[in-house]
Amino acid sequence: MHCTRKLNDTIHWVGGSDRRLALFENLFPIPRGVSYNSYLIMDEKTALIDTVDSSISRQFLENIYHVLDGRPLDFLIVNHMEPDHCAGIEELLYRFPGLKIVGNTKTLTLIRQFYDMDLDGRTLIVAENDVLPLGSHTLRFYFAPMVHWPEVMMTYEESEKILFSADAFGSFGALNGNLFDDELDFDRDWIADARRYYSNIVGKYGPQVQAAMKKLSGLEIAMICPLHGPVWRSNIPYLLDKYTHWSKYEPEEKAVAIFYASMYGDTENAVNIFAGALAESGVKNISVYDVSSTHVSTLIAEVFRCSHLVLASPTYNNGIYPAMLNFLHDMKALNVQNRTVALIENGSWAPASGKLMRALLDEMKQMQVLDPVVTLKSALKEDSAAQLAELKDSLLQSLAE
Repeated sequence: MHCTRKLNDTIHWVGGSDRRLALFENLFPIPRGVSYNSYLIMDEKTALIDTVDSSISRQFLENIYHVLDGRPLDFLIVNHMEPDHCAGIEELLYRFPGLKIVGNTKTLTLIRQFYDMDLDGRTLIVAENDVLPLGSHTLRFYFAPMVHWPEVMMTYEESEKILFSADAFGSFGALNGNLFDDELDFDRDWIADARRYYSNIVGKYGPQVQAAMKKLSGLEIAMICPLHGPVWRSNIPYLLDKYTHWSKYEPEEKAVAIFYASMYGDTENAVNIFAGALAESGVKNISVYDVSSTHVSTLIAEVFRCSHLVLASPTYNNGIYPAMLNFLHDMKALNVQNRTVALIENGSWAPASGKLMRALLDEMKQMQVLDPVVTLKSALKEDSAAQLAELKDSLLQSLAE
């Protein structure tokens, strides 16, 4: 049975959600599942914007046949060739003999890498700013390379002013009937997943996101239709503001997030004391995370949100505690920059994690490390407590600037 929604009288959402999948890309936990969005335009010619993951192919096909109501499918626009959006291509070519795939040259290269199928006479290669008339609707194509794959393009429908944005502006989370941003409480229920999606999936490519946003800035956009998550039709400036901060690596909020590793509780104790001292000094909404028990994708999302970070780690095998080291490597890989960082190290005989964490931060752009770096020798004592108090004052001064 079909499960579709109308964007308007001629454009339909024909995607679906997967609440069974535990790990997106077999890596990122998605306890709320994920949606796979696809959109079908009904005009003199019919056009499908992207397909879905194979996990929901039955629902997807039922949706398409319901909306087509006996009509052929003329065009399939492939904005993005990642398998969670292109798994239906081969099946659609079998079912609709007159179907033509619309994509760029890199799209076609990736199709041939993923599939063995005869595409002779069944493709339409488009270039930047090319148009495809469907009747009363006209599609115009804008390339967005490395947002977040090299073949990515976005499709703009000129009459309705709708941007089909590929993976940009997406979010983790299954759709619960409510498709549009004005049908749900985004700040309460979606912003954390949207931030975690952007920072971990697209976060490395901030300059490319900025380039795409600049390219699209002259368009009048009434609706943004991503491949995951809600469709935006009401509060588009809010969404664009978030993407501006994230893609420029500017903190969303002036806030403190504390990330710690602790083997036996002594580093954790120092962190709790430090967090309490910050709170007593008036700092609100402090976040504290154990890097050993919190997935790194959540840690990265908090780095994108917060202006001030505290990293606390014991020394392990003369290096940084493995979970903290993994977190720092992800920060570097995702191009994190423009943050203020406080460091706390621990070591019973040769503390080295502070120096090593600082060296990794120095490899990132515009990361300010506060003085002093607090050194614990096994546990917090009077001398290290004095350092901790001094670090608190440095952090408070930085927050006030």
